[in-house]
Amino acid sequence: MKGKIIVVSAPSGTGKSTVIGHLMQRPELRLEFSISATSRKPRGAEQDGREYYFLTPEEFRRRVDTGEFVEWEEVYAGTCYGTLVSEVERVTGSGHNLIMDVDVKGAMNIKKHFGDQALTIFILPPSMEELENRLRSRNTDTEESIAKRLEKADFEMSFADRFDIRIINDSLDDAVEASAKAIKDFAK
Repeated sequence: MKGKIIVVSAPSGTGKSTVIGHLMQRPELRLEFSISATSRKPRGAEQDGREYYFLTPEEFRRRVDTGEFVEWEEVYAGTCYGTLVSEVERVTGSGHNLIMDVDVKGAMNIKKHFGDQALTIFILPPSMEELENRLRSRNTDTEESIAKRLEKADFEMSFADRFDIRIINDSLDDAVEASAKAIKDFAK
């Protein structure tokens, strides 16, 4: 049986990575995380095919031009990240459900490409005030960085109603349970 595609998006600080981490620990969901491709060079002990598929900038562009990406973005000048169609097929073809952590634009592109084979989940903060509190409590960002993240969050949340499921993360356990239920119902 072919696996399904689950796409999770959320503003920074909403708890998306934590929710995904908890979902990955549930064997009944049959989840495998998507390995992205990038045009940057490996850092430290990173290995091709483990953390990323490392492509030269020229190879990345060639694959974009030949339609081999389901979604991609130039995140920094000259540095691109994206999801190869072959990666989606590798995971879903093995019978696993592919879980992807992508931005809202990428999520919309994946949904457009795969239609009913993809479930899009948007994780929302309880409020913008709580999101700001979470970002500040990390103690990792400057005031300028927090302001940019909040501005981006406002933009990202304008896409929430385009997602199949919207989950408010005001309780991690509840958000994980709601996400797991949505995935189980979808992947039947």
